[in-house]
Amino acid sequence: MHDFLPYAWFKGKCVPFQEAQISIATHALHYGTAAFGGMRAIPDPLNDNHILLFRADKHVKRLSQSARLLLTELSEDDVMNSIITMIKANKPKKPIYLRPFVYTSDLGIAPRLHNIETDFLIYGIELGDYLSPDGVSCRFSSWSRQEDNSLPLRGKISGAYITSSLAKTEAVLSGFDEALLLNSKGKISEASGMNLFIVRDGMLITPGVDQDILEGITRASVIQLAEDIGIKVIERPVDKTELYIADEVFLTGTAAKITPIKRVESTILSKDLPIMTKLRELLISITEGRDKTYESWVTRVNLDSL
Repeated sequence: MHDFLPYAWFKGKCVPFQEAQISIATHALHYGTAAFGGMRAIPDPLNDNHILLFRADKHVKRLSQSARLLLTELSEDDVMNSIITMIKANKPKKPIYLRPFVYTSDLGIAPRLHNIETDFLIYGIELGDYLSPDGVSCRFSSWSRQEDNSLPLRGKISGAYITSSLAKTEAVLSGFDEALLLNSKGKISEASGMNLFIVRDGMLITPGVDQDILEGITRASVIQLAEDIGIKVIERPVDKTELYIADEVFLTGTAAKITPIKRVESTILSKDLPIMTKLRELLISITEGRDKTYESWVTRVNLDSL
């Protein structure tokens, strides 16, 4: 049972969550013709009247780009203003996860993206740790990550997440916490909703954008932080066997934040994670608004302002 925020953004205004309802004939429900974002927000540890959004500008830009992949326009300014208005209406007291969502709201039955109505909504839930910060167990999924030439993977297109759903459930029902998906070339792409990093010989390695990954915002942030503190980052294909011999293995994502992988299939991985730990501590400091060097990464919402 989720603790939904009391107000959602729906049809251009804040309404009680229970009133934000769509028709059973909604096009996006049947064909996955929608795109979503995921944003974390936390109460400012130093100011009760402020809510902190992590890299809101990047999230808003990606959602606007995802909308274009669905052949519709969604203004970044409109999305940002809607998010801020919704946060002020809810006045959250705990960490939350926001789900902005652009979708084909038409009630037609033909699978198409032309001559069709679209709309935009936002809802939110209270959310602590999505995955255990102590680490997760992973298996290689029997399902493969889609290719960019069959589906626009640069956006968070809702229909694409059937593969993530199948992989996640397969993993959990077979005794694991999370799934790792290979691409069509047999290289590691990503987890069900997170990007993958490994550490070898002091270098941070992650599958590149040519490996059919989602261009994760937390992923990009970790890459920049690593480079800023002098860690060499390499974006390249990653083989399955590299996980077994890597010095560190971890996942990144908005919901997952930075989460270590403690076991892959039957192999127990190293518990000594100095680079991951350093990056995680730095990221937490930034998201809590305590690191002035990266202050531009945090959007402060004043709950008392109009």
